[in-house]
Order: sequence, then C-alpha cells, then structure tokens
Amino acid sequence: MHKRKWAVVVAAILVAGVAVTAALAATGRQAAGKTYYYIPKDTLNPYEVIADHGGKLALTELGDTQVVSSGTEDTAAAQQPAIQAAIQAHAAGIVIAGNDPQAVCPALKQAQAQGAAIVAFDSDVNCRTLFINQADTATIGRSQIQLLGKLMHYTGQFAILSAASTATNQNAWIKYMQIELKKPVYKNMKLVKIYYGNDNPAQSRQATVSMLQAYPNLKGIESPTTVGISSAAQYLSTSKYKKKVVITGLGLPSQMKKYVHDGTVTAFALWNPEDLGYLAGYAVSALANGTIKGKVGETFKAGKLGSYKIIKGSDGRPQVILGPPYTFTVKNVDKFNF
Repeated sequence: MHKRKWAVVVAAILVAGVAVTAALAATGRQAAGKTYYYIPKDTLNPYEVIADHGGKLALTELGDTQVVSSGTEDTAAAQQPAIQAAIQAHAAGIVIAGNDPQAVCPALKQAQAQGAAIVAFDSDVNCRTLFINQADTATIGRSQIQLLGKLMHYTGQFAILSAASTATNQNAWIKYMQIELKKPVYKNMKLVKIYYGNDNPAQSRQATVSMLQAYPNLKGIESPTTVGISSAAQYLSTSKYKKKVVITGLGLPSQMKKYVHDGTVTAFALWNPEDLGYLAGYAVSALANGTIKGKVGETFKAGKLGSYKIIKGSDGRPQVILGPPYTFTVKNVDKFNF
C-alpha cells in the first residue's frame, strides 16, 4: 500500500478509536449517574421497604444509584445520621418520609445549601422543594371515616390507632377524619381516643389491648398506618373481639389478606407504595437535573406511570398526587402482591 494511503488509513483508525473511547467514557459516566438517598420513616416497616424498592426501580431506569438509610425507630433523631451521610456523600438529592415536619429541617437545609434536591414522600416536611403525596390529604382522611362509618353502621364508639404522634401524614389525615365526623350522618359515632403505636408492632398491639380494656363498648378501630392495622388485626383475630369490633384503615394486601379471609377485617384501603417510591424517584431526578424547578403547573415524565403535573397542596405548597386510595375486600385482595 502506498505510504500516503497507509497514513490516511492509520489516521482514520486513530480517529475512530478516539471516538469509540469517548463514547465508552460517556456511557460510563451515564451509567455511574447520580446518587440519591432515600430516607424512610424506618428501615423495618414493610410499607417503607416496598416504597424504597419502587425508588430503586425508577433510579435504575434513569442510570442513577439509590442509597437507603434510616433508623429503626420512627423518630427525627433516628433519621439525622442518614441525612448527614447524604451530605457527606454529596448526594444529588434526598427523598425523605418525615418523622417530624420540622426537626429534620436544619440538616435538610444543609444538604439543600450544598445543592441536593429535597423531595418528601409519604409524610411531608417543612423544608422540601416538592412533596409526593399518596393521594389528596383531605380525600384520604375523609374516605377513612366514610369506610369506617359504613362498616360500623354509623353507630358506636371507636378509637384511632396512629403511628408517631409527630407524623405529618397521620396528623393531617386525622384532622380531616375529625372534620368528616362533624357531618350529621356520624352523629351516633364517637371518637373516644387517639392511640399511638409508633409504627412498632409490639407497641401497636399493646395500644390495641389498652383501648379495648379502657373502652369495653368499643365498636371500631381506625388505623391509618400499615403497621397499626396489621398489628390490631392480628390481635383481634385470636381474641373474643373478632367480628365484634370493626377494624379498618390503611394496610398492605400482603399483610391483611389472611385477616380478610378469616373474617377479622371486612375492608381496608391503600395505594401501591411501590408506585409512590417510583414516582418520587423520577421527581427527585427531574429536580436535580433541572428539568423542573418544583413550581406549580410544571409537568414531568415518570416512566411507566406517565406524566404528572405539580399542583398546589392544601397548605399552598407544591405537591404531586399519585392517585386516589383503593379499597380492598375479600373479592379483590388476592389480586395484589404488594
């Protein structure tokens, strides 16, 4: 081959090699992606585990990395080390289910000042850019009482078994439960007391025992927390109160189906927590990448879930709503695996 032609071929090969190397490097950078911290209420709650898994699915699709970190108790103090870890790791964003709306904010503001996108999901905090809400807060609270009232035939005493006394979502739902109770149709129903099981199975079970001892005529238990309703149902299922005391609330089908089939529970509600975590993953990525600013009216794509619009929440701040709660009964509970 002529020397000049050979030189051209060599040059072409070198150029191609540089192009391939650059492409591979770019692919490597894309695969590495960004790192996002998911900070659930605690790491033991099955609901939170499922929600975090949804976040992992979303971030994996986006070429990003998820780190799940939190404590084993539903307290703001237990979440602080995870926030600090995210700061130290220079995480691109934090997705948090707040155990307290304000106590976690000083640390979250440090992360925000460092450039991290802050998204709350499941339970709101005061210092986030965006909240991923399971469903409209008022709808969740009111629908819980509507379902309980129907199951109790609108008559009798009932108690609420909540999670932590500081849990933002629980308190917001309970507020709307109490507003719903003011309607004339509930005039023969009485809320006797709110108990707190701290999303701990043993504490929730003990709270159930305590309310039944304190109120012998109790006709219903409303538990807007998956740990609370499953713990209460477990106790009722082997007690003299089975089928005598109505138990409903927000539960996981995987945990509740046995209590539905044995007659302890007639109906309960929830959304898919995996979808909630998945939606939060796409939202925090869109914020971190500058696709959205977290302003009311903006839209973004959330993979398999489609497009979502940021709306104004009841508190006037921006939020995204996953969708309305779904009611589970013996007719459909076996169709769901989460």
